[in-house]
Formats: sequence, C-alpha cells, structure tokens
Amino acid sequence: MLLDAVHMEFSPRYHHTADMLLEEQMIIESAKQNPEHFGAIYDKYYKPIFGYIYQRMDCKETAFDLTAQVFLKALTNLEKYEYKGVPFASWLYRIAHSELMQLFRTQKNLRTVNADIGDLKHICEEAEEEYMEQYKGSLMTVIKQLPEEQLQLIELRFFEKRPFKEIAEIMDLTETNAKVKLSRILERVKILLTKTSK
Repeated sequence: MLLDAVHMEFSPRYHHTADMLLEEQMIIESAKQNPEHFGAIYDKYYKPIFGYIYQRMDCKETAFDLTAQVFLKALTNLEKYEYKGVPFASWLYRIAHSELMQLFRTQKNLRTVNADIGDLKHICEEAEEEYMEQYKGSLMTVIKQLPEEQLQLIELRFFEKRPFKEIAEIMDLTETNAKVKLSRILERVKILLTKTSK
C-alpha cells in the first residue's frame, strides 16, 4: 500500500523532504511485486551499509561478504518490511547490526574499534565531566572492553554521530531506552576509568 506524502512523518536527518521518502516507499512497494526493482535500493544504500560494517572490522573481504548477506536477507524478507517514518536504510542497518553481532559471537578477533581523538572528546562532553579529559589516554582501552551491545551504542552515538531516533531503529530499542542505556554506559565508563587510573 502506497503512502500519502502529506501524512508521512519524516526526519530531515535522513531526507530533505517527505516526497523523497514517498518516492523510496514506492520503489520498495514495486520491489515487493518485482524483485528486479530492488536494484535502485541496493545502489542507493550499498556504500553506507558497507561502510557501517567495515568500520567495525579490519577484513575487507569479510565486510564485502557480510554486506552481500545483508542485502540478500533484505530482499528475501522484503514482504515483512513495514514503513515507520524513516528511510529504508534503518531497516538495512538493523539487519547489518544483527549480522555483525552473529559474526562477532563466533569470530571476536575480527572486531575492531575505529575512532579518533575528536570522537573521544564528544564522549567527555556528553558525560558532562571535565575530569574525563585527563583520562583520554585510557578511554579507548576502556571502551574496547565494553560488552558488544554497549560498544555498538558508543560507536553509533559518538563515532558515527547518529541521532537517538536512528540508533533506536538500528538496535531495535525505543528512543528513550537508547538514551537511558547510553547514560548507564557512560556511568560505567567513568567508574572503569577511575579504577584504571589507580
């Protein structure tokens, strides 16, 4: 069923206009009828999804394989997709997130964390703790020790600078839950930093 652009909620973070979301939704509905039309979605989102995956590992071949798996699963399960007011990319990111979690459960050695010193500064700012600045040297070490789901939240929020609405979509959480979880993670990071400095 196609959606009326006037009644579609949209986030300017993803697209400039509701018309762009409507156009994308029309392509998806068309692809549900004819899988060959999925090519337009694939072309639009391949690079961002590959980047999301490759950012979390150092093996390019595995990243290519996993990206292909994401799009295969998306195409196979396209009938289950439901529009939720955000671009189709959110659904693809959720699939990518799930595939990554599955991979890292069996091959932890593939997992990597890519960030620069500027990203770490954002963590200190959001934690609203000036004293965390002095721990920047230890911050990355502590972050790498976090459980996978917590590490994902840190990456999405600080390294990729995604808004909470998008993080919630990717991780299948409510926006409020994503904020609460991140707040607790930052508290845990503070405690770990204090312990490492002793």
